[in-house]
Amino acid sequence: MTRKQRRLTLIGVAGCVLAIALGLVLYAMNDTIVFFNSPADIQAKNVQPGTRIRLGGLVKEGSVQRGSDQQISFEVMDAQAAIQVSYKGLLPDLFREGQGVVAEGVLVSPSMFRADSVLAKHDENYMPREVADTLKKQGHWMGEANAVPKPQ
Repeated sequence: MTRKQRRLTLIGVAGCVLAIALGLVLYAMNDTIVFFNSPADIQAKNVQPGTRIRLGGLVKEGSVQRGSDQQISFEVMDAQAAIQVSYKGLLPDLFREGQGVVAEGVLVSPSMFRADSVLAKHDENYMPREVADTLKKQGHWMGEANAVPKPQ
């Protein structure tokens, strides 16, 4: 084997090893690449309690209950399901009922979620494309009809 053939063989083997490693990493991250799960997704996928996920949807009207010591509970809903969320801490200024929200935390049971952080949307016009598409499919969001015109 000449020096050039050995070098090409070494480069080829290194490339194969890198491709396999990349494939294994992407396979392992397959379920964690999702930006959020809606309540219907969580029920459909049978997510196990104790799993760390992001829950996205709309805050259900009339569901926000404030307790002592910054304890807050509310429901996040989509067209098919709702999940009760408990959160301890300060909510974003833009958090309110009927508004889009993404909560990150741990699923306690199929109908209960304990959030570590809560992110509120300014309005539906600024939602991530995935959230807006999900809400459009379910018939909950009509952003174009209710959109506020942008200043010229």
